[in-house]
Amino acid sequence: MSHKATIPIGPYHPLQEEPEFYKLVVEGERVVDVDVRIGYNHRGIEKISEGKSFDQAIFAVERICGICSGSHPIACVQAIEEIAKVEIPERALFIRSIIQELERLHSHMLWLGLAGHFLGYNTIFMWGWKYREPICDIMETVTGNRQNYGIMKVGGVRRDIEKEHVPYILSRLDEFTKQLDMLKGAILDDPVLHARLKGVGILTKEKAIDYAALGPTARASGVDIDARRDYPYAAYPRVKWNVITQKEGDVFAKTVVRILEMYESVNIIRQCLDKMPQGPIDAKVKDVPPGEGIGQIEAPRGECFHYIKSDGTNSPMRHKIRAPTFMNFATFRETVIGETVSDATIILAAIDPCYCCTERMVVVNSKDRELYKGPDLIKLSQEKTRLIKEKMQRL
Repeated sequence: MSHKATIPIGPYHPLQEEPEFYKLVVEGERVVDVDVRIGYNHRGIEKISEGKSFDQAIFAVERICGICSGSHPIACVQAIEEIAKVEIPERALFIRSIIQELERLHSHMLWLGLAGHFLGYNTIFMWGWKYREPICDIMETVTGNRQNYGIMKVGGVRRDIEKEHVPYILSRLDEFTKQLDMLKGAILDDPVLHARLKGVGILTKEKAIDYAALGPTARASGVDIDARRDYPYAAYPRVKWNVITQKEGDVFAKTVVRILEMYESVNIIRQCLDKMPQGPIDAKVKDVPPGEGIGQIEAPRGECFHYIKSDGTNSPMRHKIRAPTFMNFATFRETVIGETVSDATIILAAIDPCYCCTERMVVVNSKDRELYKGPDLIKLSQEKTRLIKEKMQRL
């Protein structure tokens, strides 16, 4: 007779670089249920943004996540630009695409390394992180920073790509492509990885659509979506590239999608450098009128969405952010139930979760319990401090 047991993963766990909580219910080695809880990493970026100027808000959202520090700013500025109805200089559009594809390369390579680590394949881990160094070097050359690039602004970009930088970028991309070829062969031709990843954590196309999955998580299940093509922005309509899909929906398919997407990213960057016109990089927007705007971009994990409402002042009246992991989290329940405990970690890793991008507050809505508001929480904190002081004085 089998007995159910509970295995808690998190909210603080060696596997996770950030806090989230997963409660696995198992019978023997088989997962029969899972409870996913988010909200342990809430920092209130949306509210912070509403207290900043539009220009400062871009720097605030850039710090939501180091790996997505090019994705959130471009979505943010596009939302503001929709309100201001500003026309962006062509050269700035090409620079935006270059920055975003460089970020996709370093993000996917980082994921490959972590996936190898979760499987105990630490050669992949060391290779993946070593081979993303040329991409970070390019970012540092172009923007001055390996992360948190500080390059996006309303109306364009803050820094140009200088003519003397182009040969360096191309040479580092050549170096990266050779390393990617070797890494692709090591992963896709390894029979152990085939046995370990194929048929594991399957998300069918129908379920991917039902859960509104995004990015590589959806494309690995045969869902042909990509915001770069479906909601054209930056220079993507001006270059040729392919949306990568697979149909199997398992962890191996998600790996293949990310590897092949890196080749497309290199292709996009090369075309942008070749076709980038001369001219200004900033439309010099001074005021943002009242209105509402939406920014939709394809982050490495999928569609990143920013909504901004302006009342005509110098700050956002409302700033709403939805990162792709928030949508992809729900698929974990669909893919892990029925699998073994040993596969649970790589199934979770396959969606490439970004916890700090997914920050949310957990609110319990009950008729029998009055919800706390901001001032109530402050009073509770002050009361707790008072009680601690009284206790210490009695000691």
